[in-house]
Amino acid sequence: MPDVRIPSGDVQLDAYLAVPDGAGPWPGIVVIHDILGFRGDVRDQADRLAGHGYVVAAPRLYSRGNKPGCLIATIKAAVSGAGPAFADLDATRAWLAARADCTGRVGILGFCIGGDFALLCAPRYDFAAASVNYGSVPKDPETALAGSCPVVGSWGAHDRRLRGSADRAQAALDALGVPNDVKEYPTVGHSFLNDLPVAFQGRYNPLALAMSVQHREPAAVEDAWRRIFAFFDEHVGRPAS
Repeated sequence: MPDVRIPSGDVQLDAYLAVPDGAGPWPGIVVIHDILGFRGDVRDQADRLAGHGYVVAAPRLYSRGNKPGCLIATIKAAVSGAGPAFADLDATRAWLAARADCTGRVGILGFCIGGDFALLCAPRYDFAAASVNYGSVPKDPETALAGSCPVVGSWGAHDRRLRGSADRAQAALDALGVPNDVKEYPTVGHSFLNDLPVAFQGRYNPLALAMSVQHREPAAVEDAWRRIFAFFDEHVGRPAS
């Protein structure tokens, strides 16, 4: 599958495009990488979604200028809820929806900082559904998520930084009447759906402990993806076979 360039204001975003086999059109998904940036597992996740019948665009959010500056600006945007990264994600959604091989219905899926963005984009832009994987929940979630599209969210109970996030997200979405499927997995921590670099691997690795990263548990990974696909199939919608 090819790398593409997506126009967003005065920049061209580097992105990975994954297209299903066969004849479209297909619904679309925007995939957002974790805080470590665009790595090999982003392609794997996009390909997994394409294999299920979605055309997928995964932008490199660190495409603007030098990587350290881009990283800092992107983290600030995730925390403040404002910044060029949001325009880049909406530009990716619009670009994907306009493709001839897309039905025009587009979901968004993010991991880690990408989960932050997926949750914040859910009420702002024309996404059909959002998949939030261990993303931060805003301080006033009922205000921040008002008008949100349907949300499927997954967190790990061993993620110390985001402790209680699943309950807070579900309570807010339920209060707002937003369709949702939120689950906290009791045996995993942060990044349990990501293939992390060797530097972060190992149960007693200092970096892994600092980031509350827990070993990947196949049952949790399989269940989270099952829920994501079921939710997207319902709210974003695969074409009939």
